[in-house]
Amino acid sequence: MHFTFTDTAVEQLSAMLKDGNRSLRLKYDTEGCGCVVSGVPALELIQSPDDDDKQAEGSPYAVWYEPRFAVFFEPRLRIDYNAERYSFSLKSDNQIYTNNLRIVK
Repeated sequence: MHFTFTDTAVEQLSAMLKDGNRSLRLKYDTEGCGCVVSGVPALELIQSPDDDDKQAEGSPYAVWYEPRFAVFFEPRLRIDYNAERYSFSLKSDNQIYTNNLRIVK
């Protein structure tokens, strides 16, 4: 898995990650969804990854993720930020996963 961040996304995330003590983790929240296929992606700011997490390459940020949920995402993902909507998005070349990617602190 590989993540690319747009310049606007980097600008927004840099303040949250500037201390160097936190990393990003792609969270796939299935609570209350009724089915694992209906999960909702989010970005989580973490101090350290879980034992089973794997690190995906990223430019400029690497992203941790749970391998069991990788099947729901394409190998190359893009994180963008829309200043007009004050929201992040998670996309690939083939689809939009969400235009309202939550940042979980």
